[in-house]
Amino acid sequence: MAKALGLFSGGLDSMLAALVLRRAGVEVEGVTFATPFFGAQRAQISAAHIGLALSVLEVGPEHLENVVKAPRYGYGSNMNPCIDCHGYMYRKAGSLMDAHGFDFLFSGEVLGQRPMSQNRQALGLVAKLSGRPQSILRPLSALVLEPTPMEETGLVEREKLTGLSGRSRKPQMELARQLGVTDYPAPAGGCLLTEPGFSHRLKDLLQHTPQAGVEMVELLKHGRHLRLSPQAKLVVGRNQGENGILESLAPDEALRIIAQGVPGPLGLYIGPSARADLELAAQIVAGYGKAPADQPVEVMVGQESFTVVPLPRRQAHGMLL
Repeated sequence: MAKALGLFSGGLDSMLAALVLRRAGVEVEGVTFATPFFGAQRAQISAAHIGLALSVLEVGPEHLENVVKAPRYGYGSNMNPCIDCHGYMYRKAGSLMDAHGFDFLFSGEVLGQRPMSQNRQALGLVAKLSGRPQSILRPLSALVLEPTPMEETGLVEREKLTGLSGRSRKPQMELARQLGVTDYPAPAGGCLLTEPGFSHRLKDLLQHTPQAGVEMVELLKHGRHLRLSPQAKLVVGRNQGENGILESLAPDEALRIIAQGVPGPLGLYIGPSARADLELAAQIVAGYGKAPADQPVEVMVGQESFTVVPLPRRQAHGMLL
């Protein structure tokens, strides 16, 4: 029996790809990836639903440096380097294939479903980046793609695969019914790199701090982020719960900012200790708190005390990322 390892996101397409191959007599397992931009939870739930053995690879730092920061084939409409990312995943899966005796790799990619990253040219580029173009099978679109070596040698019976293409989800939903899949997630990106708001913050971070690591990326998910100057930024909690999250994620170099004597948010100042930037940060944190609008308030910035007049929120909004 042939044995295949699939890129498994946990979406309907990856579930169907595994089940189509299983129906064709192939033993299947999955691998999913965890980064600051997408996690493994959805894949784990879906794998359990269809009884698929699943490996999880934590690849955050390597993925950030080798894929997100400088993708060979650039970004999509936001900060999503989909072609480079898929190629990277295939390369990582290929190492597992070699180590554990799998015969080939597969995924749930459907020709034409995503016009920019799943057209014929893009699928070819992904295969090239994988370093294993002859070991990749896309079972959902196999009948509208060129036969793979796995099909030509009889390792997989081509007629037992499918020929899905295009953006409509109806064929997948019908196939799910045929295969007994009753629980699957709604078709959503699941990747923060496709979201405009997060992408704007990430682009700003990498522009001003190109050496930023995954810790700084995690911080982008929480609080209000304000660009004070090319060198300095401020993160402000929205509520008490988020203050606690920011405290736990604070980089070693961040200065904590807290207004004294009045309820308010935690601020994290990241940048050089320029007096003007520190004072502005203190004014902003006071402005987001409960301090009287026109009365001076003491604000601690690290170990230093500033007495400032709170900055009106409408003025701070122009600095929001």
